[in-house]
Amino acid sequence: MSYLIAFILGFAVYFFFRVMATAFYTVRPDQRAVITSFGRAQRLPNNVAVEGMGDEEDDRYHYPAVRVIGPGGPYFKWPWQKVHKVSIATEAVDIVWDPTKTQSTIEAVTKDNLTTGVNGQLRYRVSESNLYAFLFGVDSPLEHIMGYFVSVLRERIANFVDPKGASLVQNPELEEGEEPAENAPELSEGVSINDLRKNLPLLNQYMEEQCRCTTFRYGVELDAALITEIDPPTEVDRALSAINSTRNQVAADISTARADAEQQITMSARAVEIATNNAQAEVAPLRQLANTLKSVKNEGGSSALKAYVRNMKVPLLGRTRRILKSTPK
Repeated sequence: MSYLIAFILGFAVYFFFRVMATAFYTVRPDQRAVITSFGRAQRLPNNVAVEGMGDEEDDRYHYPAVRVIGPGGPYFKWPWQKVHKVSIATEAVDIVWDPTKTQSTIEAVTKDNLTTGVNGQLRYRVSESNLYAFLFGVDSPLEHIMGYFVSVLRERIANFVDPKGASLVQNPELEEGEEPAENAPELSEGVSINDLRKNLPLLNQYMEEQCRCTTFRYGVELDAALITEIDPPTEVDRALSAINSTRNQVAADISTARADAEQQITMSARAVEIATNNAQAEVAPLRQLANTLKSVKNEGGSSALKAYVRNMKVPLLGRTRRILKSTPK
């Protein structure tokens, strides 16, 4: 009988520590939880909506929606159930992070075959609406995201072209369909590392747009991509500095030449306008006199015209000092 009592007491103690002591749990405000029963998550009737991917990826990443437990507690669970807690706070990670190796920079090859180092950070948070993908879709979601991000970044760097480079040689005076001169300087074909440094905001914006699908693939929302450094090797950097100085000097010379040409054109146009106004001012009295003589002749005939001319000469005779009269031979 004592063995039975001891067994019952032992079972009660085991049941208390194994079941009751672990049956209650809490969820912090920055956490969300998912319950699994015998390894299966508690699912909702609808699946997670997938947007911005192709038909093949829509089927591949069509994860079910699971029941998410919000902050609070204590909550109760059965012994065959397991609680998976996930922090949904925004976190930052360097893009050089790799669990398999230690590295100080990400190497990428530009479109003109220059190897450069890239550094920066990613801000991300776990998507509360797609916890199934984060918890059960892949073994290491962050590792997958970093691999995807680095591959997209390297592809973008390898094909990046400065969208503003063509403005250095663009001629606004060219007519539609007219081609520039063959000897025009090819400044629009810039050095890719310089172009990348000048357009870091565009690069960051592109990376954010391309990584929006990570929410549906891995259950992680990319909050921001901050590429802060693009550093080529030292010898390449020196050569780029010289190229930069030359290109800036050429661009400055082109701007100065255009400004001088525009000033000369403006001054010439103004001179033509002044000369035209002066000529019109000199011709206007003559035209008025011609119209007056024509009107006098039309109304009074030749005699009236002669009398008008004679009368117009009288004031002139009063101002004359000497009159020369020639007699015909």
